[in-house]
Amino acid sequence: MNDSGFSGAMRVLALPTFILIMAGCAVIVSEEWDERYGSSEVRDRSVSLESVAGINFEDNVKPVLEQRCIVCHGCYDAPCQLKLSSPSGIDRGANPAKVYSGSRLKEATPSRLFIDHQTTEGWRTADFYPVLNEGRQDPATNIEAGVMARLLELKQVHPLPDQSLLPDSFDLGLNRAQQCPRAEDMDDFERKYPLWGMPYALPALSQEEHATLMEWLEQGAPMPAQLPPDPVAQQQIDAWEAFLNGDSDKQRLAARYLYEHWFLAHLYFSDLEAGAFYRLVRSETPPGQPIKVVATRRPYDDPGVSRVYYRFWAEQATVIDTPHLPSALNDARLDDYRRWFMETDYQVASLPGYAPEITANPFKVFGAIPVEVRYRFLLEEAQFTIMNFIKGPVCRGQIALNVIQDHFWVFFVSPESQVYTETDAFYNDKENLLSLPSEAGSDAPTLRTWFRYSRLQRDYMQAKATAMNAAFPGGRHLTLDTVWDGDRANPNAALTVMRHFDSATVVQGLLGPPPLTAWLVDYGLLERIHYLLVAGYDVYGNIGHQLNSRLYMDFLRMEGEFNFLSLLPAETRIVEIKDWYQGVSKRELEHLLLPFSLFTQPSGISYSSPNPKQALFEMLERRLAPVLGDDFQLGAPDVPALQRAALARLEQLVGEPATLMPQITILTVSGTGGDEYYTLLPNHRRRSVTNFLDEDKTRMPQLDTLMVARGVLGSYPGAFMKVDENQLDDFVGELSAMRSEDDYSRLMDRYGIRRTSAEFWPHSDQVQRDYRNSNQYLTGLLDYNRLENR
Repeated sequence: MNDSGFSGAMRVLALPTFILIMAGCAVIVSEEWDERYGSSEVRDRSVSLESVAGINFEDNVKPVLEQRCIVCHGCYDAPCQLKLSSPSGIDRGANPAKVYSGSRLKEATPSRLFIDHQTTEGWRTADFYPVLNEGRQDPATNIEAGVMARLLELKQVHPLPDQSLLPDSFDLGLNRAQQCPRAEDMDDFERKYPLWGMPYALPALSQEEHATLMEWLEQGAPMPAQLPPDPVAQQQIDAWEAFLNGDSDKQRLAARYLYEHWFLAHLYFSDLEAGAFYRLVRSETPPGQPIKVVATRRPYDDPGVSRVYYRFWAEQATVIDTPHLPSALNDARLDDYRRWFMETDYQVASLPGYAPEITANPFKVFGAIPVEVRYRFLLEEAQFTIMNFIKGPVCRGQIALNVIQDHFWVFFVSPESQVYTETDAFYNDKENLLSLPSEAGSDAPTLRTWFRYSRLQRDYMQAKATAMNAAFPGGRHLTLDTVWDGDRANPNAALTVMRHFDSATVVQGLLGPPPLTAWLVDYGLLERIHYLLVAGYDVYGNIGHQLNSRLYMDFLRMEGEFNFLSLLPAETRIVEIKDWYQGVSKRELEHLLLPFSLFTQPSGISYSSPNPKQALFEMLERRLAPVLGDDFQLGAPDVPALQRAALARLEQLVGEPATLMPQITILTVSGTGGDEYYTLLPNHRRRSVTNFLDEDKTRMPQLDTLMVARGVLGSYPGAFMKVDENQLDDFVGELSAMRSEDDYSRLMDRYGIRRTSAEFWPHSDQVQRDYRNSNQYLTGLLDYNRLENR
């Protein structure tokens, strides 16, 4: 054997030897750890709500966790999957595996709290390790052998450096390499990263807050057991569960439809006092028995039991704004659903099964329920319906959100309209063309799947355009009556969507200046968006599943734009499309223009303006005026006049000042009448939104603008700023004059409350408190995982 062959053989032999040595070392370390602190075993920490040695979890501990810990450890992308928002999450502990991965070749095992395992023992089998001491239970050991306690103490010993910006040793990138130390790793972690105590890259807890948490941890971290709903809420639950668990096929199909649209919702009873939220879950057990959750990847997957029951499960976690999808239930709504789903005359011949090619296609599963009923249900809470796609199952949604513009308006086709094919006959006939890529599952191939669904969408749009052409006999044309007016009472008739890179916000009304683009959404489009990016989307899916979902959403966005543009003069439609999609390939442009070559009818709306799109926006605003609120409008009558006049100047900015601003800036203006909140939102202009691999190549920063909304918008603030009302003109002037990062840094020096500031936590407490008090049902804790260090 030559030297190279010998060396290679030695390397082959050395690898398993090395593995055996390391495994042996791990065993030795584990044995030494057990001898020192006692063998590890899951502990029952549940206690009654009464005080334990002076520390009450609800009154003393939970407020500190919410204000200082959950703001970074509440969502799917919490560092190390450590969710501190509930006793179950604290007990579950941490896991270094990342939920979000854009390059995952195989689907990952889901790790959804409260769903995939019901006990701490179950989570230990899924590689979650404790952050609380699970060894010998005494005060000293609970601190020395507890990851959470050690990280809190580390921050007290090594607070943040006394400087305005954190050094580069702090990695704040969302895709940073995470450090997830176990208890036995803490000595080494403290030596390597002395400044990385908790809260990470934020000011330390006060002495009082620290003492509260440490006393609680010393006592073994007792936490309250879940209490049953109060009797009044239970009456509401009983009524809804009775409605959702009827025995007829009609009742069971309707309940399945509702569940597949509510499975992410935070349901609440709006006639009761604010407080409790509930999730609708599938259970093996009927009402009256303890819930036994059916855990599947998707809400429409085969439950593996002969019958499921739909049950109200009390939300146990603190409400985080990011995934918060509130939906109100009350007696009036129950009456509506009974009338629509039960009293409408239709027959269910048999219940559909759970084959993937069936369940992923709602037009096949629910074809027996009239389109009018399904569409009316979605429209009545259109903000919630769209918000599911915008927030949905994700806390980091770039793969779903880089398919949309930064700012656009959404309108809806009237359910009475026949023009956009809102009929049972059309959808039942075209159900095979409406198949979605999620039927390929979470381990999906990429290009082969995408080409198939691309052809289906092309065929569907041809059929749709043909049907629309046929809907205009005798000189009829599309008019403003095509657009739903909310029945002159429902504020869901118009929505504004604002993207913040990898998160987004949806509000009722038409917020901001007229946008570049808009959507007009019909039933088929609304339903497919939900089943593509909500019911059918799996954040644990492989790269094929994620890319197929993203690519297909391109088609759905184009369809919404096509619907809107069909209200414009025929010659204007092509001009707008070419403006919205600059620099695309010839093939892409042909695809974009195909529906317009098929749909040739003129608009029935009279235009005299040289800018038809602007004129259409103005006409739609007048049509929808009775339902357009002003909650977030800078021009609302109760906005202080001086503040309105100064901040309105920011909306005239174009270019560098807007480009330099964070995705979300929460501005506090202190005036004689108290503090007012505003949110500054950059609108980044792109040549098109078809390039998802390198968005920066499509940027047109010279056309960026800034929008000012009243109140707090968005779940992930990037910066906090505060200014006195009498300094507002100076603030606006300095922001408007920004041309570089140094200029932005000087703006923050004067007006910013950086993450390093001694005023950060007091300011945070005020913002969070005022935000939550603005509407306790609709708001949750803001998440600080996007706070900048600039």
